[in-house]
Amino acid sequence: MSVIDWIVLAVTLLSIVTYGIWKSGSNKNIDQYLVGGRSLPWYHIGLSVMATQASAITFLSAPGQAYSDGMRFVQFYFGLPLAMIVLCITFVPIFHKLKVYTAYEYLEQRFDLKTRSLVAFLFLVQRGLSTGITIYAPSIILSTILNIDTTYTTLFIGSLVIFYTVYGGTKAVSYTQLLQMSIIFLGMFAAGAMVVAMLPDNVGFGHALKLAGKLGKMNVIDWKFDPDSRYNIWSGIVGGFFLQLSYFGTDQSQVGRYLTGSSVGQSRMGLIMNGLIKIPMQFCILLIGILVFAFYQFNKPPLFFNQYEVKQVEESRYAAEYTALNAQHTEAFEHRKAAADGLVNAIDSKNEQAVEQAQLKLKTADTEVAEVRAQGIALMKKNNNKADTNDTNYVFLNFVTNYLPKGLIGLLIAIVFMASMGSTASALNSLASTTVIDIYKRNINKSASDRNYVNVSRAATVFWGVVCIIMALYASKLGNLLEAVNQLGSYIYGTILGVFVTAFYIKRVKGSSVFIAAVLSEIIICICGYYEVVAYLWLNAIGCILVIALALLANLFFEDKEN
Repeated sequence: MSVIDWIVLAVTLLSIVTYGIWKSGSNKNIDQYLVGGRSLPWYHIGLSVMATQASAITFLSAPGQAYSDGMRFVQFYFGLPLAMIVLCITFVPIFHKLKVYTAYEYLEQRFDLKTRSLVAFLFLVQRGLSTGITIYAPSIILSTILNIDTTYTTLFIGSLVIFYTVYGGTKAVSYTQLLQMSIIFLGMFAAGAMVVAMLPDNVGFGHALKLAGKLGKMNVIDWKFDPDSRYNIWSGIVGGFFLQLSYFGTDQSQVGRYLTGSSVGQSRMGLIMNGLIKIPMQFCILLIGILVFAFYQFNKPPLFFNQYEVKQVEESRYAAEYTALNAQHTEAFEHRKAAADGLVNAIDSKNEQAVEQAQLKLKTADTEVAEVRAQGIALMKKNNNKADTNDTNYVFLNFVTNYLPKGLIGLLIAIVFMASMGSTASALNSLASTTVIDIYKRNINKSASDRNYVNVSRAATVFWGVVCIIMALYASKLGNLLEAVNQLGSYIYGTILGVFVTAFYIKRVKGSSVFIAAVLSEIIICICGYYEVVAYLWLNAIGCILVIALALLANLFFEDKEN
């Protein structure tokens, strides 16, 4: 990056952190530290909820996901609006009425301590591991820019987020997220406009979409019902609904965002705002990946996008072989570029037969490029069997750092950093609040002072920050980060949601019944996930239904004892 980009990056990040700490003020008690005094307006809540979900993974991996797999990932969010409606009707008024700090406090009132502790434990495991992945995402950027191992950049990013989360608490998180999302929307719009502007003169926005469509990338909606397909409209609406309902309704990182609302109405409006904006936002981010895909049909992409891994093989005994493959890749790209030009001309001619012939030529040329790339990846694996051979997380980063003008590069990289900081800070804050409220305050020290609870919250934030950093060091083995974080959540969210649905709607089920059902369901879901019995989104629905069914069955045996 240029000096200008470094200045833009540094000033943006420093301004965000300083603003958040300044606006958060002092935290004199646990209520201010964990839920911001329950004083924030709806737009604050809406943007904070979006920022918590829209981590660096969203802006770093989503364009790469679209580049390699097309637009079908957007179906993942189709169940979100319905989930927001259910939350507003059921979850929000209950949590506000009880004035809880965490979602899991309610479970003890409804069931018993062991059920509360189990669900809190499941959350801590899931969120702790997932947050490690979100920390790893921006470390990829620093690693690429500075050409150093991600271990060092992961340690730096994790430490930075821990610092301002420990100091400012939930208000620092919320105020930084408000400013972050404003800059993020502006920066991503500028990136999309720049991609279109840099296409060849004879290739417009419509051409780019049609070209991507001819290569199977505009697969927005898949109506085919297939339980083994990760993304179709049915898995999105059904599986996505259960995942989103569990995430926003039972994951403390999100519940903690709308518990800060000054009223039930403000929290509801914030969630509805998220439900209305999230799908268009995600569609636009994926569309940027499609435009980058079209851009690289006319501009030579690297043989492999992760330049750190490229450097490793170029400095090995396989350097000559990799150089030869690079030459083959250049030749194959020229064939594909010519075929892409031919398809654009055929589209302009409006001759369907010419379009079909040009499409076939482009697919053949694209296959040729893919075969050379596969040989390059095999060579990397041969040089180091632990090499990270999934480079989708680096596609958008490569485009940004190599083609965008000075200043905008620094801003877009700052956006990815801010997204990571926002979601990671929310997660650390929720991990700390769950640890203090559901574990420490409930089981260890029930009558400590507010100062003690605030200090323990800060210590818990540091502890979970270290745990998440350790997880981040292993995140490179998980492939596309966007899929990895949602897949990990699907192993646990269904079970947690099943417990809450049972608590809200099936009043005759008691604590021991739902506890046993949750344990058995989690075991079954982990087995199904490990053996890939169905696509991971369906695990959310299956886990929820299993808990309800097993709880009702177990209740037949425990009902007499607990009455």
